[in-house]
Amino acid sequence: MKNYIVVSSDCHAGLRPEEYRSYLDPKYRETFDIALPIQIEQTRVAAKRFLVDDINEEWRAGNERGITGAWDHDARNEVLDGDGIAAEVIYPDGITEMNAPPFGAGISLPTAGVDAELQWAGARAHNRWLAEFVAKQPDRRVGVAILPALWDVDESIREVRWAKENGLKGLMLPAQWGDLAPYHHPKYHPLWEAIQDQEMVMHFHSGPAPTSDYFGDLMDPDAENLPGAVGIYVSEVCWFAARPLTFLIWGGAFELFPRLKVGITEGTVVWAPPYLELLDHRYAQTRESQKLGDYTSHLSMSPSEYFNRNVMLGASCLSRHEALMRDQIGVGNLMWGSDYPHPEGTWPITRQQMHTSLEGLPTKDIEAILGGNAIRFYDLDVAKLMPHAERVGPARGSFAESDA
Repeated sequence: MKNYIVVSSDCHAGLRPEEYRSYLDPKYRETFDIALPIQIEQTRVAAKRFLVDDINEEWRAGNERGITGAWDHDARNEVLDGDGIAAEVIYPDGITEMNAPPFGAGISLPTAGVDAELQWAGARAHNRWLAEFVAKQPDRRVGVAILPALWDVDESIREVRWAKENGLKGLMLPAQWGDLAPYHHPKYHPLWEAIQDQEMVMHFHSGPAPTSDYFGDLMDPDAENLPGAVGIYVSEVCWFAARPLTFLIWGGAFELFPRLKVGITEGTVVWAPPYLELLDHRYAQTRESQKLGDYTSHLSMSPSEYFNRNVMLGASCLSRHEALMRDQIGVGNLMWGSDYPHPEGTWPITRQQMHTSLEGLPTKDIEAILGGNAIRFYDLDVAKLMPHAERVGPARGSFAESDA
């Protein structure tokens, strides 16, 4: 091949908010009509409080056609081609165009102040639309279904099977569980088994965090803007995306279900080496932990070994610094991502950013990070991706590869 196969591990798509109505079960549509203007107004207020509103407006100017790719098939393919991307993993959207799924079924999947039945309804509405969207270009789109798994394990298993039957390859679970059972609880074992048996990938996407600790009430337009709130949020949010992994590892999920795959996306990757070092340090049962008794005999491998075997990090907007950390993290555990169509992502300068991050690395590392790892993780069909890569992908040798 003359070009690299690029797979973005982190892209987003979602309907314009009013269009979710037709994908809802009819009994929820009246409630949707009441809730929609409230959702849109709350999103506007949150955007202003989060200090992104003005930046979004400035970035949107001139990019209007590309932004419609959040829901438009043709516009999306134009963006992928321009970015040199052969395939993408698609999560739900949010603030960018007010197009989060209804009833709290978006990226954060909160539990506080949320009606479980309605959140499930919103998730199913998105999943139905996403299955249609993926079916329009199944060779290029990896759909991630929303799974509000905390409420009902049996219901979650049914949705896993539906997602598989309808062409989706992944599942996004809540990263925070509030007062509900955390992920080391045995009640989830049937769900982990179902996800493994259906050969689906479960994901935790960055975004959820205890925002009230940082901002107070984000929905209150008159609330005081506390100094450093955004800095605190961006410093801590990665830990909440990674936190479920701690529970899965120590809870024995990867021991009991060795083919279970977990992707953690858009939370940076700089945290991984010290995090794994800490877990392995605790696994070694050093002197200061001897009084705690046996908490490792149910595990046959160290935490970092489970990570290496079962976990992949979606390195959205991979920085040069993170690329140079690849051996500490594990080259085989990194997947590049563009975060399209979000303003903090690489689009519309994806090709430039790709080279800035990966310039001068060995060919095998570039190949793995840009697409090879994702192809393996999601079991993608290389033969179907090659024509797209040969048409739009970045050329081999164009990164001044160190082994060229």
